[in-house]
Amino acid sequence: MKKGIFLRTAALAVALAGLFSTNLYAQAEPMPGEIRASGAGINAAWIPPGTFLMGSPADEAGRFANEGPQRLVTISAGFWMGTYPVTQELWQQVMGNNPSHFNANPAAGEAQGRRPVEQISWYEALVFANRLSMIEGFSPAYSIHGSTNPDHWGPVPASRDAAWDAVQIVPGSNGWRLPTEAQWEYAARAGTVSAFNNGANNWQSQAALAGIGWFAFNAGGLSREVGRHTPNAWGLHDMHGGVSEWVWDWFALYPGHAETDPHGAFTGPARVRRGGNWFFSGQFARSAARCFVNPFLRLRVTGLRLVRP
Repeated sequence: MKKGIFLRTAALAVALAGLFSTNLYAQAEPMPGEIRASGAGINAAWIPPGTFLMGSPADEAGRFANEGPQRLVTISAGFWMGTYPVTQELWQQVMGNNPSHFNANPAAGEAQGRRPVEQISWYEALVFANRLSMIEGFSPAYSIHGSTNPDHWGPVPASRDAAWDAVQIVPGSNGWRLPTEAQWEYAARAGTVSAFNNGANNWQSQAALAGIGWFAFNAGGLSREVGRHTPNAWGLHDMHGGVSEWVWDWFALYPGHAETDPHGAFTGPARVRRGGNWFFSGQFARSAARCFVNPFLRLRVTGLRLVRP
């Protein structure tokens, strides 16, 4: 019995590996925003290095106090970022399950598998990232209990867990991972300084936001297929609305000085989510808007988007 399970697992790993191509990411010095496809639907855009003003100005409509003070942040190295949130199809292929609340009855004309996965915790995002990296032949980014193999980590915690909270990023690893909060906002803005990456500043304007994402006013009370709206200048879809996306950082107030490649606080009360979602208004989906919840929570408005060096 054990031998049979092992053989079936090995065969699945080989089959999945065939769906992905590491060579597609091997080209040196990609062009800004260049899109590369990877297997069964995880497309990634190249985000070039640069410096931007992180946070919102004091006079931005809908601004929350934790979005400031604005400061210059430098992203010193370019990275690949998923062009849209991880889909239910991809999650199912990698994890063998679909935890999503919206796991059936998509909106007319939309594909179920291309709806974003949701109801996943921050802890589960770590497992997914490492498993995807292992399938694709990249070196996994996360280490818990001294191992990068999620099989050695034990069950995914259903409450705060000290060992999982102390997860380490493996130096020199090239695998998939959650973006830092700074990487996320830098990529979402794609060179813009407005509240939204299409130049809009009024979060209450349905006409201005309808073309860039799914919000409470146009989603119909459910998650919707990814990639159906106009991308930003760097080829990223659904950075506003859709599902809120986990990022790496613990929540903390911003420092009042410039930073290079910030990774956030070493600990905190909760992990940050970015981007707003189908349930909330555009106020919560502005480029600078921040939300934070416990890393073990599984919410129908929360998904993920991955990056890799």
